[in-house]
Amino acid sequence: MNRPRILVNIAMTVDGKIDSAARKGAAISSRADKRRVGELRASVDAILIGGRTLLNEDPRLTVKSAELRAERLRKGWPENPAKVGVVTDVGADLVVAPEGQGQALPLRRFLTSGPAQVYLFTTRCTAPEVLAAFETAGATVHVMGQERVDLVAVFRTLHEAGIRSVLVEGGGTLIAELFGLGLVDELTIYIAPKIFGGNSAPTLADGHGFLPNQAPGLKLESVEKFDHEGGILVHYFVEHEE
Repeated sequence: MNRPRILVNIAMTVDGKIDSAARKGAAISSRADKRRVGELRASVDAILIGGRTLLNEDPRLTVKSAELRAERLRKGWPENPAKVGVVTDVGADLVVAPEGQGQALPLRRFLTSGPAQVYLFTTRCTAPEVLAAFETAGATVHVMGQERVDLVAVFRTLHEAGIRSVLVEGGGTLIAELFGLGLVDELTIYIAPKIFGGNSAPTLADGHGFLPNQAPGLKLESVEKFDHEGGILVHYFVEHEE
């Protein structure tokens, strides 16, 4: 393959929501699931998120466990996986100066938490001064497309950079596009015993949806009662046409 292996991991409520209608990164995972996600992050070459997740949450995307980071170093790997953001337009209003510093940085936690290699894939909608701020902060910036990022080209570029496994952590629009392009290899879902509801609350796969004869096929690998909170962990492999 001329792309990395792509694993989607998501936490959702019983009614299929991956966030509340407020879209502020509502807590869904249990402590046990957070530990599992930490181990999963530590096992891959890169972690990738879409634009809404990047802009709304400015996540760190690092491995929190010092023990897991040390194990990566013992293997000769970088301390943290690479961080990859895919966004149509970063928005000039997000370029803000860190306290006590004169130089502006966009999305401070995403850029500076680490150490980690940072990639930004965006379009010509993002202002040149924002691209320059990312590059000054040490990120590798790729402009791919006029108004939509070419996802196939994103993963080809990551593969050429030596990245062989990518963990996708959202959001729903990006995940739906990846499934539509046949790019997902595995899907792991933590189902929390919660109900968020709301027509505008995001789901695992948003966007325009799939017709029944175009719906991606999944092969169940495992399902288990995962924790004392009543969470369930489901693991699928994605069926690809030969």
